[in-house]
Amino acid sequence: MRGKVLKEAIEVINGERQDQYGKPEDSFALIAEFWTSYVKRINRDLDAKDIALMMVLFKLAREIYQGKRDNLVDGAGYIGIAGDM
Repeated sequence: MRGKVLKEAIEVINGERQDQYGKPEDSFALIAEFWTSYVKRINRDLDAKDIALMMVLFKLAREIYQGKRDNLVDGAGYIGIAGDM
């Protein structure tokens, strides 16, 4: 069936994820602040390690809005990945 993925996505963003993380506009605004600050400070093109570190910032922003073990585990994982790069 065409649109199956879209239908599932609509259910997720209007249900479970909305309940877990609140309005996306709020957490996305904080993620934008974190990423903007990071990018301004490095003053060079992004590399793979930067993306791993920015994903830590993403998980931190989510943790601020809704504390979940998943955020901390994923954040630690991204730090580990960055450390190995």
